[in-house]
Amino acid sequence: MAKSLGIFVSSPDSLQHVIGITKAAKAKGSKVKIFFTWKATTLSKDPAFPGLCELADDVSICVDSYQKQGFSVDDVPAGLTPKKMATQAQHGIMIEDYDCYLSL
Repeated sequence: MAKSLGIFVSSPDSLQHVIGITKAAKAKGSKVKIFFTWKATTLSKDPAFPGLCELADDVSICVDSYQKQGFSVDDVPAGLTPKKMATQAQHGIMIEDYDCYLSL
């Protein structure tokens, strides 16, 4: 079975790194789950975000952080579904269930 990689994103300056790492991991056959929190939830408004959602196996954002950045919970970013507007439990899943973990 391919390895799995969980990426925890809290920095609003890391989207290009996340995309590059995700591409590299997928090219090696890894399963990739990405969770955006705190100020990094603003990256969900970047034009590259929907493409990242297609590339990764699972992408979700912390809905509480998203709201704290001034966005409405009803404003679901392109590439996500309302179910992916999640809690920090998604972060816990990565720590518990994924082979590798990266924090940016």
